[in-house]
Amino acid sequence: MLDVTVVGAGFGGLYMLYRLRELGFSVRGIEAASDVGGAWYWNRYPGARCDVESLVYSFTFSPEVDREWRWTERYAAQPEIQRYISFVADRLDLRPLIDFSNHVESAVFDREANCWRIRTDKGLSYASRYLVLATGPISKPVLPDIPGIGEFEGSYVHTARWPKAPPDFAGKRVGVVGTGSSGIQTIPMIAEQAGKLYVFQRTANYTVPARNVALTEADIAQWDAEKDEIRAASRIGMVSGLGDVLMPEAMRGTRMRPASDFTPEQRREIMERLWQWGGGAMIIPFADTWIDPAVNDEVADFMREKIRETVKDPEVAERLIPRGFYLGTKRVCVGTSYYETYNRDNVELVDIKSHPIERITPRGMVVDGTEYELDYIVFATGFDALTGALTSIELRGEHGQTINEAWAEGPQTFLGLAVEGFPNMLMLSGPGSPSVLSNVVQTNEFQADLIGRFLSAMREGGKTRFDVVPEAQIEWTDHVHEVVTRSLFGTTDSWYVGANVPGKPRVILPYAGGPGAYRAKCEEFCEDGFPGFALR
Repeated sequence: MLDVTVVGAGFGGLYMLYRLRELGFSVRGIEAASDVGGAWYWNRYPGARCDVESLVYSFTFSPEVDREWRWTERYAAQPEIQRYISFVADRLDLRPLIDFSNHVESAVFDREANCWRIRTDKGLSYASRYLVLATGPISKPVLPDIPGIGEFEGSYVHTARWPKAPPDFAGKRVGVVGTGSSGIQTIPMIAEQAGKLYVFQRTANYTVPARNVALTEADIAQWDAEKDEIRAASRIGMVSGLGDVLMPEAMRGTRMRPASDFTPEQRREIMERLWQWGGGAMIIPFADTWIDPAVNDEVADFMREKIRETVKDPEVAERLIPRGFYLGTKRVCVGTSYYETYNRDNVELVDIKSHPIERITPRGMVVDGTEYELDYIVFATGFDALTGALTSIELRGEHGQTINEAWAEGPQTFLGLAVEGFPNMLMLSGPGSPSVLSNVVQTNEFQADLIGRFLSAMREGGKTRFDVVPEAQIEWTDHVHEVVTRSLFGTTDSWYVGANVPGKPRVILPYAGGPGAYRAKCEEFCEDGFPGFALR
């Protein structure tokens, strides 16, 4: 019997394997893909790029990796991120621990044997004392339920399942459905190739320019001198990594102060500087951007002005302007030449909010009675986030209940790490943890270290089973829901609350209290002897 099975070989799963191996546990990894990378293995669509700066979107635990890897761009593209994760797997000799091309079909807790029994689609079976789910917060794609999709005579693809042999869009009629992060990144790239591109937009999203550049030797030298300080600040949310790393200190400091510290003219100047600097720094120019509706409106109005300045056709510009929700309550996207793309003659924006897609035909797509003839359809329609990778497998607890049944009214967890009724099971970046509202690489590292400390203490104390105390789960879940009321996050339907998946309960999925507050809660949990868990 294994000590631990880890499902997933992205950032979180790789570090979890490394940490457990170093602690002397027998451990095995299972990965559905043929290689490491997680979301970065699958999301290889043209334009795929991280919206967190590469210098902080990286592991912090290994001096060897730090010393031997050199990022080339401010915002790394998918191929470079995939190379980085592969480099880490090779440098730390992690590949021999992983069974690739195996999708977990079921994981069932055996109460009598006090272990997890795991089975894959390739027929592999495992018995493991503990189960760690590092399946990733954005790993289960969502295809819209549009009548006639099976009748389409052209080709269609989801951005999160992009083929290794990329489609040739040259001179073709292409339709992109969705204008979230994936759509906003790939639309400008497809527009450069396609004969005609139709963008089917339901909800206009805020997009800030990346201003991506190659990293210079001076940039690397500055990073080497400041990285320890920057990483420490990033761990508690004082530096987001969304445009902060090489930013001049005078610009960075405004984000820790409320808007009321500045005159209207000063606020305007600050926002203009951040817009020109580029990247996600513009998302939170002041400390109270996501708390005070008036401040949020002022920043949003500034960004709306930028859209009107960029898009030449006033009617198209107005359709691209986000309305009806606060800035940041839907994911703000970081793109390159996104709004400029709508100035191209071969690009047409189609509104599917007022007139949803009626059906897909053999020749294309019908909206408001008009058939748009297409050769390719690209679905940039997002993910069943945070929970989808778990609810899509047969995951059963000690009484035979599935995770779907346990989460029928929305996910409930303890510290975003464990679930009552599912003994000896732990999660990375699960619901109730900072996950997608933090630097997820650093959050994964912290949680993996926490799991390592906990399982080591279990071993040292002669314990082989832990259960979540029901009252502890209720208390944490209530806290997660209460924290979101202190910000503007709870005011909007978004994938942060599962609103993009029909039938999914509308509850906040990630912990919105910030990584600093989360880490403090977890450290208290460790120092107090792991209250909230019943150990046997």
